[in-house]
Amino acid sequence: MLNKYARAFFTRVLTPFAAFLLRRGVSPDAVTLIGTAGVVAGALVFFPRGDFFWGTITITLFVFSDLVDGNMARQAGVSSRWGAFLDSTLDRVADAAIFGGLALWYAGGGHDNVLCAVAIFCLASGQVVSYTKARGESIGLPVAVNGMVERAERLVITLVAAGLSGLQIFGVPGWIGVLLPVALWVVAVGSLVTLVQRVVTVRRESAEADAAEGSRTAGDSRTAGDGGAGDGSRTAENGAHTAGDGAA
Repeated sequence: MLNKYARAFFTRVLTPFAAFLLRRGVSPDAVTLIGTAGVVAGALVFFPRGDFFWGTITITLFVFSDLVDGNMARQAGVSSRWGAFLDSTLDRVADAAIFGGLALWYAGGGHDNVLCAVAIFCLASGQVVSYTKARGESIGLPVAVNGMVERAERLVITLVAAGLSGLQIFGVPGWIGVLLPVALWVVAVGSLVTLVQRVVTVRRESAEADAAEGSRTAGDSRTAGDGGAGDGSRTAENGAHTAGDGAA
């Protein structure tokens, strides 16, 4: 849902900035690479130390590159398969860095192996959720389902909770730190539900596609059989006429 509505809103807001970068000669691919590098740095430098506020600020500044590069490509008329591939691939890298950084914190200074495992599950399930849609589409299926928690929801829920938890450095009461663990559990459960939704959808769509293909094949076979029988009858009839003409 967020991916549908929030992306459209921020695309309009960031259009002037995208146009500015194009005038400066910056390429969409460069924005993609720089944005991913910034997200990875923010996640792996700040999160493992428990510095969630500044980590979230850094990540948020760079995560919008995911909207800017596509906007630039459309404005410049240079949208390509390579650009789409690079963008999707580096999105997976950025997501892995965010949840990997949180897992490192809970495995170290956070002293919570359960939340470390939950963060790792969020990392893995997010990758698989994206893969199921990409793989389904690659075999010709529409995968007509979004699911409960897509990438936009995963990032917003996790980063908002991490940023708020980080406010403890400014004297905010410590209870606010519970928001991040809650967010990780919500993302984990939501990702699992989304994964199930997509697998079920692909199973249904593949069965429907196979059934439709089987019907078409059977129809083609019947057409070929009818045509063969007709030709055989016509051949026999012609032979009979020929024999009759010879006898006369």
